[in-house]
Amino acid sequence: MSQKPWDGRFSENTDEMVEKFTSSIDVDKALFASDIEGSLAHLKMMAHESIITEEEATKLEKGLEVVKGRIEKGEFEYSDALEDIHMHIESALGDVAGSVAKKLHTGRSRNDQVALDVRIYLKKQTLEVMDSLIALQKVLVETAHKHMGVVMPGYTHLQRAQPVLFSHHLMAYYEMFKRDYERFSDSLKRTDVMPLGSAALAGTTFPLNRELTREILGFSKISDNSMDSVSDRDFIMEFISHATICMIHFSRLSEEFVLWSSSEFGFITISDAFTTGSSIMPQKKNPDVAELVRGKSGRVVGNLMAIITLMKSLPLAYNRDMQEDKEPLFDTVNTLKASIDIYTRMIPHVKIHGSVMRTAAEKGFLNATDLADYLVVRGMPFREAHSVSGKAVAFALENGKELHELSLDEIKQFSDLVSEDIFDFLSIESMISRRITHGGTGYDSVKSAVEKAALLLGITLG
Repeated sequence: MSQKPWDGRFSENTDEMVEKFTSSIDVDKALFASDIEGSLAHLKMMAHESIITEEEATKLEKGLEVVKGRIEKGEFEYSDALEDIHMHIESALGDVAGSVAKKLHTGRSRNDQVALDVRIYLKKQTLEVMDSLIALQKVLVETAHKHMGVVMPGYTHLQRAQPVLFSHHLMAYYEMFKRDYERFSDSLKRTDVMPLGSAALAGTTFPLNRELTREILGFSKISDNSMDSVSDRDFIMEFISHATICMIHFSRLSEEFVLWSSSEFGFITISDAFTTGSSIMPQKKNPDVAELVRGKSGRVVGNLMAIITLMKSLPLAYNRDMQEDKEPLFDTVNTLKASIDIYTRMIPHVKIHGSVMRTAAEKGFLNATDLADYLVVRGMPFREAHSVSGKAVAFALENGKELHELSLDEIKQFSDLVSEDIFDFLSIESMISRRITHGGTGYDSVKSAVEKAALLLGITLG
């Protein structure tokens, strides 16, 4: 019989199929560093409280460092019989430190141990995600500044709507990723809670100094309810929820990069370093990075559904179902970080075709709203002005012209309020310059937004 931590109660060997089915080591071995960090803090606290001796603590600490080194060097063997990373490390510690290793689990359970491990892991990952989002925001702001004068069509319903500055369009994604950063920053407060000392669910009779353990591990606070401590996975659901929203933002940006890089749009060219070719068609250059990020958003959405479904019917306190929380979490972390990093590297190498964008902005009657505004300024009610502008568009369509290509007499047939200044009013430069409302696409407004963002990010614009 392979030794189990519950051997005293059982008289039969665990079925090999059960060992394989219940093992989580293939997934949770990623927590080894967090598990050892938590164990080191636990043994230091126990020594401080005289639950173990200083000599025992020193021996355990050295043993854990040896085990950690073996794992990092790839010299560690894993077995389904030991189920999870906690038992693997405890077993290996026994080989290194001897029987004193059996004292390490005093006053704790795998229930509060895994809760601690995941929180240590997710704190670190959340901070790394936040740092990566800052780097991405910097790239967006620098790119927006570099192409400040470029005009493009703004779209609604994927139909050309009104001319906007490309920088304004790009800064919309800056705003999205800034909100993502804020969400992760906020959820970090709820991840930064130390659960160790809750044991299985009811606490422990040993005089644990939870405040000292918190201080050693660098958590902001300790948990208040032992049953909630071991069964709470809100912080995981919250992280994956925020990651899902962030990946949806990437999916939207990816869709635009795919469209803009197509021959039909021709707005941008993605660097060869971030595209791939076809195995059969020599001419192809495919935006595979953008497409893959767009596709990977689906797996993160799936991970959110998995963790929510996992937790929806669980009674207090810990249930073995929770073993399934780590796979969607780890996959989400890896997918999100990879997506942020690849876009941060790719965006500076995207070539912007400003002349193509401007030509597109000059077609499709993007100045129709401005014609209506022109009439409103001269006293016509907006609904009537909207109708007049619509009739002018219909006339221009019939004659194969844009609004600004009509003659003054052709426009005046729809309203006597029109005069020679209409042509300047309907020019792209005039339309852009009039959009002075805060948050709008006027040059000064966009320039101010870019400079404000740069100041917040601590970057100097060339």
